[in-house]
Amino acid sequence: MVANLAPLSPLPAWLPEAVRLYLDHTEEGLSLRALARREGCHASTVLRHVRRCESRRDDPLVDEALAALGRVQGKTDDPARKDPPPMTALHRDPRTPLAIDEATIAREARRILRRLAEPQAVLAIAADLEKACVLREMPDGSTARTAVLERAVAQAFALKDWIACRKAGRIATYEITAAGRAAARRMIDEEDRRRQGMAEAQTPFADQHRDWAEREMHEPGEAPRRIRYNLAESPVAALGRRRDKDGKPFLETELVEAAERLREDFELAQMGPRVAQNWDRFLTAGDRGGYRPDAGGAEGPRMARERVAAALRDLGPGLGDMALRCCCFLEGLEVAEKRMGWAARSGKVVLRIALQRLRRHYDEAYGRSGPLIG
Repeated sequence: MVANLAPLSPLPAWLPEAVRLYLDHTEEGLSLRALARREGCHASTVLRHVRRCESRRDDPLVDEALAALGRVQGKTDDPARKDPPPMTALHRDPRTPLAIDEATIAREARRILRRLAEPQAVLAIAADLEKACVLREMPDGSTARTAVLERAVAQAFALKDWIACRKAGRIATYEITAAGRAAARRMIDEEDRRRQGMAEAQTPFADQHRDWAEREMHEPGEAPRRIRYNLAESPVAALGRRRDKDGKPFLETELVEAAERLREDFELAQMGPRVAQNWDRFLTAGDRGGYRPDAGGAEGPRMARERVAAALRDLGPGLGDMALRCCCFLEGLEVAEKRMGWAARSGKVVLRIALQRLRRHYDEAYGRSGPLIG
């Protein structure tokens, strides 16, 4: 049963602004220029929102939600019906997002999104059912149901772009998006701080970009110790979490490990009094081997510099530049593409080829158990 019924208002307060613009344009008939004047933005901005919402109507949950919201504004998608259904009935229909409020969405998000963030987890919903469920494929090949939610809540998640349709049909399946993961982390962190009495120190929009993990750190003569680090700070690690339409990661684990190995050597080479070294000379083929490895301890550990230089020489111009920028400088793909003068969306492919070559270099030079710091 859906709790916390929202007051009977034309549209729910939690609705994203892009969806409001789309409904005002399609249902109320307001022009793009009129909406742009009302919002104080350019008409092309409104047009992008409208087009994106229209393109998302292939998603069953989004289409159902937009149809219900459109009926609230006095429209109906059923030509046989002369009058729209009563407002009260629409707001109490558990199949529409009008039946829930923002507090309910936040509460359900903390419960459902964390389940969807688990490996091999999807949200499944049938066309004739009022509830959806979260299913997870277990290591033994079985499927476990980890959560159940109202259809209206699932529609709200889809409108907020927290979930995306992976497969449509009689039973549609959804997976969590990057925006959904960020929202889940933000809400969970806020809840933890409230429980600890630290609400005044909240940093929700910084925490949503942090993805903490732990690993063991080995140092000569010392026992291994575990350190915590932020997975989200590396563009390669973020790209390694993306999946294609078949559910396979774009970057395999061994490619991400190769990128982290290069980054660790790069960071180790910058230790010492002189931390502002000019690594730009690695970006040109003529200078790539021009530094002196015995220039002194103040420039950082010599062995780490030699490993970085050897890896970049093996990759060669282009591939080495991309690996250095994304793995060491932590530049995003779009920034690297612009600085290299490449076509848009080409950097992802070049980076993958570079990491494959880098992994081969480490395997041939050091073996699979090469000189990793952590």
